[in-house]
Amino acid sequence: MSNELAELRDIGWSIWDPIGLNTDTGPPEGAADEYDSYLLQARGMLHAGRSQGQVADFLMEIESEHMALGHGPDAHDRAMRTVQALQRVL
Repeated sequence: MSNELAELRDIGWSIWDPIGLNTDTGPPEGAADEYDSYLLQARGMLHAGRSQGQVADFLMEIESEHMALGHGPDAHDRAMRTVQALQRVL
């Protein structure tokens, strides 16, 4: 696994984790790549010049619509912190 993908996974599991699968020992076996495609898309959006707000909205839409989890009370905060972390590793 590349360092870049490892960084994205760390962000996904330590900050975003909308499903809430992460435990003290990390993601469940076989689930390490659960958020890869979403975070790669979000990173691509940042590379393309989208604003942090637009990318956070994308992550919130994934969480509420694609994953059918709705908007939890901390969804916006987690999405923004995820985007800020992605921005730092660009």
